[in-house]
Amino acid sequence: MTNSRLRPCRVARTLSLTLLIGAIPLAAQEADARPRKNPRYCTQTADLQDKACVAEKRDDYYVARAICANVVDETERADCTEEATTEWRSGLEDCDDVTEAREDLCELVGEQRYEPAFLPQSFDDPMNPSHPNPWFPLPAGGHWTFTDGTETIDIDVLDKTKNVAGVTCLVVRDVVRGDGQPIEDTDDWFAIHANGDVYYCGENTRDYETFAGDDPVEAELVSIDGSFKAGVDGAKAGIVFPGDPQPGRTDRQEWSPSNAEDAATIVSRTYRFGASSELDQLVPRALAELLCSAGDCVVTKEFTPMDPEHIEYKYYARGVGRFLEVNRDAGTAVQLIECNVDSRCSSLPQP
Repeated sequence: MTNSRLRPCRVARTLSLTLLIGAIPLAAQEADARPRKNPRYCTQTADLQDKACVAEKRDDYYVARAICANVVDETERADCTEEATTEWRSGLEDCDDVTEAREDLCELVGEQRYEPAFLPQSFDDPMNPSHPNPWFPLPAGGHWTFTDGTETIDIDVLDKTKNVAGVTCLVVRDVVRGDGQPIEDTDDWFAIHANGDVYYCGENTRDYETFAGDDPVEAELVSIDGSFKAGVDGAKAGIVFPGDPQPGRTDRQEWSPSNAEDAATIVSRTYRFGASSELDQLVPRALAELLCSAGDCVVTKEFTPMDPEHIEYKYYARGVGRFLEVNRDAGTAVQLIECNVDSRCSSLPQP
């Protein structure tokens, strides 16, 4: 990614490797703590996370060097060391890209401290909300199945709730499968604000892999990265879908620093197939015409600064919820093929 603005903190990375992996000076730490005349809290947070990113890459570099030190063959040891140094430098470039993406997000959401109105008294009983969100329905027993042609995603609203920081949240299970084996199994926690905003309170996510040679083949838990719970370790809830989705609005959907930082911008709330060639990209016409004939579908652009190159456009229909996810750069689409929340579910076209 090409930096569009001069960022002095990046310039230091042209220094030698030795200087880059040195400790952060005490004076710099004190400067971070001093009050500012015109505080830019969002950018300050991004810059502090940039320091954390550089420190993490430094630690990874030293661990890699420790592994290299134990390689017996001299040539292999030299190659190992060179690869560790290359990965370190590549890691610094990644830190630059992520920090720039965080600063770009600050321009969208503002420089104020991120403090969502996550107060128990502001939320409805999620099993019987006074203002259910028409584009993000969450009825107990609700079911949706998606596919991209190789994997399937099953989403089910369970008959159970989760207390998150005093807010009662619905538990929604999201399971991704490939070749019959789980790839990701997640419990998502959603709360419904009295104004119809749907808040994302956290997730317990489990990633799996299968390995050749195992008999029988069984998915093995390999990661819980991305899991977070509002109120724990600085994590905060976010608005996954607003009650009044006005174009141009951007919300943080979650905030667990350097762990979960998804955000979304409302692109359109009047989508129908044929009205915008840009928004029609990779959209199955029959699906859109079935669900968006009234011209009241919502399209969002969803992204995360932690992976700046990954952008998805998601499509939502009244009464049904999300029915399509499109990654234009990859040329892929994840399509709804089954649901039970609306009469149109029985007529969904298949890929």
